[in-house]
Amino acid sequence: MPITKGFRTLVEEAMAQVTTYSVDAVKARLDDPAVQIVDIRDVRELAAGTIMGAFHAPRGMLEFWVDPASPYFKPLFADEGKEFILFCGAGWRSALAAQTLQAMGMTNVAHIDGGYTEWLKQGGPTETLEQHKAGKGSQGSKG
Repeated sequence: MPITKGFRTLVEEAMAQVTTYSVDAVKARLDDPAVQIVDIRDVRELAAGTIMGAFHAPRGMLEFWVDPASPYFKPLFADEGKEFILFCGAGWRSALAAQTLQAMGMTNVAHIDGGYTEWLKQGGPTETLEQHKAGKGSQGSKG
């Protein structure tokens, strides 16, 4: 069966519908209590580190963790006073995920352009999985 709409088209459509922030825009808001960074990457990808203070919500469980009717619901996502800024490896999955959450009714969701790859390239603060579990991370570049 031929693919009639490829992943690039799906991502482009999502990018046109969701709020996309640059790495610099997100770095400037890291200390904002109204922002929650959400790492939607697979657990195996966490070995490369994560953004300081990010909450890990694997892409495969995100819709279930967000929906209060789900047995897997995470109360963190009920906080309407927060903006949830998603990221993945390159910004493709996070665009699709943000689009899906918007379709579910969330208006307080966005994603990071370029994902974790761009975050690292621009010297954003990171932490290892061990630091994340202990609550301590590196400061990265302030640039």
